[in-house]
Amino acid sequence: TVEHNEQLHQQIRALHARHNAVERAIASIERYRKSPARGTIALEYIDRRYLWGLPCRSNFYQQDIRAFERELLALRQALLDNGFTQPHSYNVGTSIAQEDFIAGRFIAKDTFVFIDYREKDQLSCVQLIDSGMYACIYLDSYDEEIAYAERLLAHCRENGWHVCGDYLCEVMTEFNVFDSDHRSMFLRLQAPVKF
Repeated sequence: TVEHNEQLHQQIRALHARHNAVERAIASIERYRKSPARGTIALEYIDRRYLWGLPCRSNFYQQDIRAFERELLALRQALLDNGFTQPHSYNVGTSIAQEDFIAGRFIAKDTFVFIDYREKDQLSCVQLIDSGMYACIYLDSYDEEIAYAERLLAHCRENGWHVCGDYLCEVMTEFNVFDSDHRSMFLRLQAPVKF
């Protein structure tokens, strides 16, 4: 029957989504395993990526970890509302507008999740981030993002690299060790650069 056929297609879509989430989780762990040591600044070529997200409702950089958690909760709920499963929110990230980052202002712009190119047609307003060279720095503490981002910006200036797009903070993996004041995760801070 038509209902049974549609039910099978929904199950197939759900299985594809789970499969993609598992692939992303494995890739995230591999990137973490092979990433440079904490504090290392590297110039990396990063291939094109697709992201989907929400504008930040508050500037969590001026608040505590709970403000960041509220932004992530809203993002995860929006993903669920759009038919994506909770594990899909692996590799979440945040952004700061190019002009704010260059000026040293830490004003949260968006929270987002990287999505697979095969899923880009399932959501509206998917953003393509073109491939390019990125100045990157790695760290393992949410609390140190601003200090490390400032180091990254200073390094770009010292080397004559011009920031040519929004700053991104990508959660590579989480260690699931939480307390009220600390969140343990491995981050890659990124600024697209031109020479």
